[in-house]
Amino acid sequence: MFYYDRTYILVLIGVVLCMLASNRVNRVFQKYDRVRSHTGMTGREAAERILRANGIYDVQVQHVSGKLTDHYDPRNKVLRLSDATYASSSVAAIGVAAHECGHAVQHAVGYAPLQIRGALVPVANFGSTLAWPLILIGLFMNNQTAGLLINAGILLFSGAVLFQIVTLPVEFNASGRAVRTLESSGMLYEDEVKQTKEVLGAAALTYVASTASMILQLLRLILITGGRRRND
Repeated sequence: MFYYDRTYILVLIGVVLCMLASNRVNRVFQKYDRVRSHTGMTGREAAERILRANGIYDVQVQHVSGKLTDHYDPRNKVLRLSDATYASSSVAAIGVAAHECGHAVQHAVGYAPLQIRGALVPVANFGSTLAWPLILIGLFMNNQTAGLLINAGILLFSGAVLFQIVTLPVEFNASGRAVRTLESSGMLYEDEVKQTKEVLGAAALTYVASTASMILQLLRLILITGGRRRND
């Protein structure tokens, strides 16, 4: 019942990449979470200041429980900051808050990749949920329907991969906006901006690793189903 599948190496590579990226962002955040900014403003105060500076008055800044659960909700126009960010005056907290403000600014100006990512959310959720069941059912069938199910599963999973790919420019752009705002506003000193760049750079690696992992999984799907589809 058990056999060696050398395509598992692709999954392992993806897992290792994600673990390394996660470890990196946690270490960097913890390092600069202990560095208090010279202004002493909290993540919430920094977020509100950045939003107002960009003419955004209809976005609320709220607290959300958890660590690094910060996110911007475009549907409700709410910027949620985690325990480690909301009331913290650290350089790391201000950097994360500024990054989430970058998403709010993207939404306000109609940044195209953000709009595309939003449109792909249901596709990604649907694809990641149904892809493997369809493929597994297809692999256990011995008729013409099998190939159709396998192809449909791969197509659905490809939608989830596309979502991850589109996420990259959205996240990079938000970080870029954050850094430029912190530099021009004087909210952080030059050395603090450099520290913030390190935090946001580490966070960006998690998105790169996640995307690479998804692409490797898609490649594995194609490899393990390729022979079956040719036989059909």
